[in-house]
Amino acid sequence: MTTTEPRTYPFSAADKLNLDPIYAHLREQEPLTRIQLPYGETAWLATRYEDTKIVLGDPRFSRAAALDHDEPRLRPNNPQGGLLSMDPPDHTRLRKLVAKAFTARRVEQLRPRTQEIADGLVDRMIEQGGPVDLVEEFALPLPITVICELLGVPYADRGDFRVWSDAFLSTTKLTPEQVTDYIDKMFGYIAGLIAQRREEPADDLLSALIAARDEQDKLSEDELVRLAAGILVAGHETTATQIPNFVYVLLTHPEQLAGLRADLDVVPQAVEELMRYVPLGVGAGFPRYATEDVELGGVLVRAGEPVMVSSSAANRDGAVFNDPEQLDLTRREATHLGFGHGPHHCLGAQLARLELQVALRTLLTRLPGLRFATSAEDVEWKTGMLVRGPQRMVLTWQGVE
Repeated sequence: MTTTEPRTYPFSAADKLNLDPIYAHLREQEPLTRIQLPYGETAWLATRYEDTKIVLGDPRFSRAAALDHDEPRLRPNNPQGGLLSMDPPDHTRLRKLVAKAFTARRVEQLRPRTQEIADGLVDRMIEQGGPVDLVEEFALPLPITVICELLGVPYADRGDFRVWSDAFLSTTKLTPEQVTDYIDKMFGYIAGLIAQRREEPADDLLSALIAARDEQDKLSEDELVRLAAGILVAGHETTATQIPNFVYVLLTHPEQLAGLRADLDVVPQAVEELMRYVPLGVGAGFPRYATEDVELGGVLVRAGEPVMVSSSAANRDGAVFNDPEQLDLTRREATHLGFGHGPHHCLGAQLARLELQVALRTLLTRLPGLRFATSAEDVEWKTGMLVRGPQRMVLTWQGVE
């Protein structure tokens, strides 16, 4: 690289759902800048929309190459393997095995059951009366129940795998030893479920993956375990975080919330705008390594250099979005990058959309006057994690004091 001193990254501690203003400066003045994360080698950071799409979608940028490097990261552990560490054709081979379960058509068939789950959770909230913690009573159990039923994981075990799931997203919340221990326990748990399903196959995704392994030899045993664990973690963690994130944003933007309440047909578009607006990650995504010299953002990235992207910064690019710092639930512009782009575009994007749509519509229709029990300042935020969102968010609604 050059001799320019890299910027320390992240630029600042995550502040609720506020995006550090330095990203806006970099987009305009230094769209590709060198950064140094707490661990690993230095990297380039892309902040513009078009540059981000290139890094995420161009085969000249490799995810698998990170296995041969001390990749830049926010945590001492470097859990590698699985879909997120692969390039095509291996990535394509494994993704195809589960993609059919997450098509728009198949996911839409889950809407009645997802609605049933959401209504049941709200029924319980109403029965116990407010105030209630939205995270514990609604945001977590909704996607956990859906992914457990889809994959074939006993919901009764949710307490264990919720704890273990933190290991995949922890930066400082857990010690390195805890991260290793929890990931090992998660893999052991999945291996045990696989053994059970081999004895008693069921009509679920896990049984289908086992058949692909045992009958068609389309993946190894290790790939099977990692793939199932990845689906279980990714299938609930981010959605469970985004539900309270979205509610927080709506409650702190009362005019937008009023417009949505007046026209619930806008809910699908509102979900897309909230995906654009909410900076879920505390930093940039996983690095991609240039496999050849590539000019990007007016800079020559040399072969073997890692590039990281800030999708949150890209989603605020004024060259693509009008008035990008403002929340506009009726916005219909370019596709946001909240679900990524390219080969690693979120496999469960359609399922996440469905769950978020059902969650917002259900909460707004069945809990009139939904509001903070005290104030927005009393929301407790996650710390030491790769994602940002409420750890606890206590709400009440009309008629409940």
